[in-house]
Amino acid sequence: MKIIKILFICVLFAGCNAPKIAYDYDETASFSNYSTYALFPDFRSGLSQLDEARLIRALDNAMQQKGFSTADDPDLFVNVYTETFQQQSGNSIGLGVGGGGGNMGVGVSGGIPIGGPENYLKMTIDFIDKEKDSLVWQAVVDVKFNPNASPEQRQALFDKVLQKALRNYPQKNNPGFSRI
Repeated sequence: MKIIKILFICVLFAGCNAPKIAYDYDETASFSNYSTYALFPDFRSGLSQLDEARLIRALDNAMQQKGFSTADDPDLFVNVYTETFQQQSGNSIGLGVGGGGGNMGVGVSGGIPIGGPENYLKMTIDFIDKEKDSLVWQAVVDVKFNPNASPEQRQALFDKVLQKALRNYPQKNNPGFSRI
């Protein structure tokens, strides 16, 4: 019984770190026409040069698994830009004091946050139709980000995020799809 409780707690904590992903797409786009891609000509992710190289490796891997190949004259341009932000931890301890007498009562309560702010990475992935020069697909991902992570951990994070982000591409006939 103790093992089941420990496994439940591990699964609970593992689920809390899952990337949150929202999608949007052009309903008139014919996704079956896209088979080649290249990075957007003015590609600037907002990451450090080392992290950007990791991101590009993860993107290339994820795109190849989706059946895309790189090309000098692509069907799609891919642009990825990022933003880091901090959010206060959702964990807190609630304290309250109250009293009353007769038909009257008074109470005061508040929450004390546990732990410091958490770092997040917001990554926006755009697919741009080269011919039309228009956005046809977009994924926005929010994920916890450790700025002190090792290079291997950072590569693993980018791999995981891009695999999950591209899982729902293309949207047509995808019942599990959630739009922005």
